[in-house]
Amino acid sequence: MSGAIQDTPLLVILGATAVGKTTLSLKLAQTLKGEIVSADSRNLYRGMDIGTAKPTPEERRQIRHHLIDIVDPDQTVAAAEYQDMAKRAIQNIQERGRLPMLVGGTGQYITALLEGWSAPRIPPNPELRSELEQFAHENGLEALYQRLTELDPDAASIIDWQNLRRVIRALEVTILTNIPFSQQRTKNPPLYKTMVIGLRMEREQLFKRADERVDDMIRRGFVEEVRRMLEHGYAPSLPSMSGLGYAQISRYLNGEFDLETATAETKRATRAFIRRQETWFRQHDHQTMWYNSDSIDIVGLTTTIRQWYSSVE
Repeated sequence: MSGAIQDTPLLVILGATAVGKTTLSLKLAQTLKGEIVSADSRNLYRGMDIGTAKPTPEERRQIRHHLIDIVDPDQTVAAAEYQDMAKRAIQNIQERGRLPMLVGGTGQYITALLEGWSAPRIPPNPELRSELEQFAHENGLEALYQRLTELDPDAASIIDWQNLRRVIRALEVTILTNIPFSQQRTKNPPLYKTMVIGLRMEREQLFKRADERVDDMIRRGFVEEVRRMLEHGYAPSLPSMSGLGYAQISRYLNGEFDLETATAETKRATRAFIRRQETWFRQHDHQTMWYNSDSIDIVGLTTTIRQWYSSVE
């Protein structure tokens, strides 16, 4: 197999939260001698384990994982930084004769990598970010998003208005350079020879699974995990703490919610997030082979992957 990055095979497993990506990827990695590169923006953070449904220590001992637990919750990882780290991990896996497997549900990370996005490398401006965060706090997320719509409608059309971090980043780049963020992002030829597997499930069934997972997280100590983070000084306003469940449990611990309300709000937010993930994957298709995770034929799928893998070696 050539060492050139363009010749590197990359197996991608994507899908919405709670659809079963981890279970499938572990089975395939064991059979295919693969290693997993996480494409989940929350898995990057140390100490955020239960609420992110991070692979367990035992699962990570069985199969080598990359881009998990690499930064503290008060640090940020821009999309361009993630791409750089993922490229290095994928090349390292391939050079050691293993199959690189990109697994996750963060659509922007996956699409950026597969489409060769070249994001603007403008250093963060803490003062401007603080100003934009304060504006959002005082006027609401929709008002901040409206500012982006006015300055860069193309960027606004592909950014979720509820994703504060992404809205701020697009505004930051646009304001600092006086060039719309959308005009600074380009696409390059595909870096990898990919096979993309998508997992899906009937929506109401998936919602039920997601609800059950939230209940299980609470039982396994999610509240205590968030309490530890707050005690370590990680403020609820941090981008990492805006993740599903962390924001809601923080409000419970701060006395704004009771636990029942925090749990219900987490479930509601998770369902909304699943809808956004499904929309993203529909709009950014990469010749995805879709499988129902309830009825997937692992043996048949493994055979299909082996045939593809042999053809690109």
